[in-house]
Amino acid sequence: MTPINPSHYRSHPSGIECIQITQHMGFNLGNAVKYIWRCDLKHDAIEDLKKAKWYIEKEIAKREAQTVAPR
Repeated sequence: MTPINPSHYRSHPSGIECIQITQHMGFNLGNAVKYIWRCDLKHDAIEDLKKAKWYIEKEIAKREAQTVAPR
């Protein structure tokens, strides 16, 4: 385990690393997936799920702000 590549990012049974998925996403969605990915691998799953929710809510707000109603 290293600080740059901790085991909770490499522990999925498929062998896929979280970054292999999240690098193709935007910042908010990538971070949400990261926190969901590792939620059962660290000490506080609820905290990680709340962080994921926070990023999802930020993404929703961003997309809602970009939606312009037709006039």
